[in-house]
Amino acid sequence: MASILDQYEEESARAASVRVAPVQEPIGPGFIDARLESDIPIFSKKKVNFKPPNPITHLVVCNNFLVMAMNSNILLRLDLEHPEQPDEVEIPRAVEDKVHQIFLDPTGRHFIISMESTENYYLSRNSKRPKPIGKIKGHHIDSVGWNWQNANESTTGAILLGTSKGLIFETELTDNENSRFFQGSLDQYLKQLFNLGNANAVPVTGLEFDRMPCESMTEYKYFILATTPGRLYQFLGSVSKSAEPPMFQQFFADYEKQKAPFLELPGNMGYSELKLYFPKFRGSARTFAWMTGPGVYFGNLDFTGEAGPKSVTTQTKLIPYPKDSDGEKTHPISMVLTEFHVLLLYQDRIKVVCVLNDQLIYDDVYADRLGKLMGLYKDPLKMSIWTYTSQNVFKYKVTREARDVWQMYLDTEEFENAREYCSDNPAQVDRVLTKQAEHLFSKKRYEESAVLYAQTRNSFEEVALKFIRLDRKDALRSFIMKKLSSLGPQDKTQMTMLVTWLIEIFLNQLGELKENMEEQPEKYEKIQEEFRRFLKEPKNKELPKCQRNKILLDQKCLRTQMCVRADIKHIILFQECVSNNRGVVYDLIASHGNVEDMVFFAVLMQDFEKVISHYLQQDDYNGALLILRKQSDVELYYKFSPLLMQYIPKETVTAWIAKSAELEPMKLIPALVQYDHDKYREQGNEAITYLEFCVEKLTNKEMAIHNYLLSLYAILRPDRLMQYLDIQGTDPDEICYDLKYALRLCMEHDRKKACVHIYSLMGLYEEAVDLALDVDVELAKTQAEKPEDTDDELKKKLWLRIARHVVEKEKDVKRAMEFLHECDLLKIEDILPFFPDFVTIDHFKDAIITSLQEYNSHIETLKEEMDEATGSAEEIRKEIQSFRNKYSTVKANDKCAACNYPLMTRGFYLFPCQHKFHSDCLIEEVIPNLTTTKKNRVVDLQRKLAEHESSKLQQQQSNDLSSLNIPKHLDIKAELDDLVASECLYCGDFMIRCVDKPFIDEEEEDQSHSSWN
Repeated sequence: MASILDQYEEESARAASVRVAPVQEPIGPGFIDARLESDIPIFSKKKVNFKPPNPITHLVVCNNFLVMAMNSNILLRLDLEHPEQPDEVEIPRAVEDKVHQIFLDPTGRHFIISMESTENYYLSRNSKRPKPIGKIKGHHIDSVGWNWQNANESTTGAILLGTSKGLIFETELTDNENSRFFQGSLDQYLKQLFNLGNANAVPVTGLEFDRMPCESMTEYKYFILATTPGRLYQFLGSVSKSAEPPMFQQFFADYEKQKAPFLELPGNMGYSELKLYFPKFRGSARTFAWMTGPGVYFGNLDFTGEAGPKSVTTQTKLIPYPKDSDGEKTHPISMVLTEFHVLLLYQDRIKVVCVLNDQLIYDDVYADRLGKLMGLYKDPLKMSIWTYTSQNVFKYKVTREARDVWQMYLDTEEFENAREYCSDNPAQVDRVLTKQAEHLFSKKRYEESAVLYAQTRNSFEEVALKFIRLDRKDALRSFIMKKLSSLGPQDKTQMTMLVTWLIEIFLNQLGELKENMEEQPEKYEKIQEEFRRFLKEPKNKELPKCQRNKILLDQKCLRTQMCVRADIKHIILFQECVSNNRGVVYDLIASHGNVEDMVFFAVLMQDFEKVISHYLQQDDYNGALLILRKQSDVELYYKFSPLLMQYIPKETVTAWIAKSAELEPMKLIPALVQYDHDKYREQGNEAITYLEFCVEKLTNKEMAIHNYLLSLYAILRPDRLMQYLDIQGTDPDEICYDLKYALRLCMEHDRKKACVHIYSLMGLYEEAVDLALDVDVELAKTQAEKPEDTDDELKKKLWLRIARHVVEKEKDVKRAMEFLHECDLLKIEDILPFFPDFVTIDHFKDAIITSLQEYNSHIETLKEEMDEATGSAEEIRKEIQSFRNKYSTVKANDKCAACNYPLMTRGFYLFPCQHKFHSDCLIEEVIPNLTTTKKNRVVDLQRKLAEHESSKLQQQQSNDLSSLNIPKHLDIKAELDDLVASECLYCGDFMIRCVDKPFIDEEEEDQSHSSWN
């Protein structure tokens, strides 16, 4: 902890420090300046709670590792992460020898000590004994160019050493202390590369080198900056990746032949310093600063070649040293370079100058009791800044160094840089954008200004009025479009107004340019293209949900994710706005008479009905069909197809066939039946093409489709009519068209063959034959053979019609005689009545003879059959007589074959096969196998027998038997016996017919299964 006195001195120094801060200006509308009055300074000093045992002479810090040299030639090493464990190392020295300079590499692993006696030592971080660098003995090392790309802890890699005599050496120092078997030389090699002083010895006060970007696979590109008190040298060249040490020997050999390029500034003060600023460790250096006599020479480092083939410094300038209170300039002792500032060390203070505007922003005065300031150093990795006196060490903390950089860039009108450094402060960004917009407006770069104004919080009305006053409305349009992109979901009203206004502006511009189309055709096309892009761009940017999610997941930067989400959200809002107000947009476009853009907008909104109607009004039927095919609403096909079919039937049918999977043919019939008589045949042929596609490819079975196809065949394609009818077949249940409608249609158009075919399908064979005789006798013969084989009478009648037609109409007796051979049902006597009274018998002489021979043969056959029948009858009479005398014995213990109960208990039947059944048992077994008619008759006979028995019993009780009808009762009994007892239940045909019946019914089987379970 610092003592009370030390704290008091710090506060006194802070009060005495001059910190130049920018004047706070009012922030733009829409923000509140909530910053505290007492801002934390950019550079805040803190005294380290440390008291050195001896006065400090030198101090360096790298990678949080601090090394200080004291006048006792003791090195104090301190790991700042573990400050409670300091480490002291004694430097070997001769009598009265002192430390000349110390150097620590950026990683804090390698340390070089240069003594006044020209002895030089190397000390690694893990070692406690400095080792002499023998090969460079006799030289004071004034600067070291460390290898920024080296990552090896045991070696420095190739490094450059600058001496007080102007010499530049290359060497590599290796720590072999941890090696058990090999103890090599500390300095692997030492090679003098260049002499900056030539004849005059000048110290090399600064030495830096690093690798430059290079696409070559075989070599590296390097730059080397070296300074003397008055000159800045630049060396550029290539080094082979396979080069042996010293690697820079050939590099500098090229400069031995020509004079090395340098920059010389007047006012040599005998010493200087060179510093580079690295944004990140082992990255490329961004800026450099050279502390020299007239001031700090500052600039950027460019490795793209823009600075020329022999230089890497660009945008250089000389920053003069700030004046003292008395108006005089004093040279600083040391310097540190940060991203935007240069810290200059004086004996009693530290001054901070901004490299952007060369202004002094901080002046930190040290109390006299602290001693004179001796050195200033920056940790290149941790970016902490250290300064020291002989007895005290101070550390500077850098807090938000870039906080005011935006204002400086803004003052110099470097707006892009200003926005880069205030992107996290909306109020500052707004100020930058406003000033940049005003600057562009003053330069008459109105469109660029409008885009920036739209991103500010300035009043929309004021900015809009500013651009309305201009003759050209391009800037106003750009302003509104940009403003539109910044609206959120809660700003639906504003979005609607802006979209409407933009459309009106576009339409006004297009209207004005259209009047002067001949003068400015290209401009008209450009504005129209912008207008259409404005309407359709959100549609093009829309992404599927899964793809939008993938984009958001793939973004590594949170800010980029937020931008992508906002962009997608705005697109959706814009689509909703335009879609919800499409009526207003239509009215606006229509009010300007802009038909082309109205059609374009309708297509964009997928309002295809309006687009198709427009094309039809313009008689552009192909254009209408093209739009119809692009959309997916099938209802529009049904609506517009009737008109399209009249003018472009072929193209329309092609479109139907392409869309066949979604269209219903039945709904297209209205389009098929509307014809222009002048084009009837063409339209009808295309209709046939579509209907055939439906029937053959889609296997459509709807009767209306088939009826209409049949009507078109009958009218336009009679050659295909019969082919269609044959394909449909002869089964009325499978035919898809209406037979009566088809018959009426074919008769109307005199398609007789088709009528004959339909008559036969309807079973009207007589009409079919009569009509066929008007066409062809062979066709009639075919129809005459179609009735069923069992209907011989009808067939004979049909053949007689044909024969009569041949005899009476065609007078072809010979052909009529041939019918006797073609149809077996016809006889000569059937045909003879049709012949005229006077006809020569020669034509049918053979037929008569053949007929008489057949009759004789038939008579003989009948005689034989009669003889056989007479013999059979005689045998039957004998058998009946023998049955009358036949008997069978029934025993008292005989049982019914069905129920197995005694037979004598009730009436029974006895069969010759000796099977015996109770009457009721036999009836019960036989009834399930009788036809329905016979079942009903058996039931009816049983009912009558029961009524007869009941009446007989009543009459017996009353002793009145006169009314009994015994013969009728016997008839009923005989009929019942014929139905149920005509044959034995087990030995007759009944048992044969039941051979496929299972022994156990399904119900009995299920019951038995369940009983087993």
